[in-house]
Amino acid sequence: MLKKIKADLHIHSCLSPCSDWDMSPKKIVQKSLEQQLDLIAICDHNTAENVAAIMREGARQGIAVLPGMEICSREEVHLVTLFKSIEADLKMQEFIYKHLNGNNQPEVFGHQVVADEHDQVLGENPRLLIGATGLSLIDVVEKAHHLGGICISSHVDRPSYSLIGQLGFIPENLHLDAVEVSFRVPLKKARTEVPGIGNYPCVTSSDAHFLDDIGKVWTEFILAAPSLEELIMALAGKDGRHIVN
Repeated sequence: MLKKIKADLHIHSCLSPCSDWDMSPKKIVQKSLEQQLDLIAICDHNTAENVAAIMREGARQGIAVLPGMEICSREEVHLVTLFKSIEADLKMQEFIYKHLNGNNQPEVFGHQVVADEHDQVLGENPRLLIGATGLSLIDVVEKAHHLGGICISSHVDRPSYSLIGQLGFIPENLHLDAVEVSFRVPLKKARTEVPGIGNYPCVTSSDAHFLDDIGKVWTEFILAAPSLEELIMALAGKDGRHIVN
């Protein structure tokens, strides 16, 4: 049976150096429930070390959590990758870490807190998560697909760290599954206001780095269940699954 699913598919945790400590596993789930979200995705910068904890807390409190990551390519373009399982997400993380150089400077870029589902601090990630990887856009998309995931171009309406902002266009050989617009552009107007995205499924997400931003915008889907398999069908418009707004 198909139903409407309210989803925010781009949320950062306290592991992202530009996020607040309040973006802890327990608080993210609690705020998502307050916002009446059915499905969220955790997409920290170049890492997935907090995803499993948030998935466990989401399962405990009754909200679906997709494992993901926001990856910065060597072109300094941000891409959201989403996966069916935490195992696939961690394989992507292993691949990313091999192509991510530098060490974090907390006093400059912010702390990168690893936490469990009880909001207990387990440590800090020492890598320069805010940096660009040595991977091309095509490298990232192809690896995500190889692991059974999907790849969405982040906040394409923004001038910085977006595909259109950095390159000015979407390469024809870049096989994206969708594009994301920020809260700055209403989803219904995105195709007419953002050049070059007309041929792609379009979603909107909060890109939340602070609790009050979770669910600031969202995408409604018609799905049978809040899962990546169903999401893939909706992006393709298959078997009645589709994007509502």
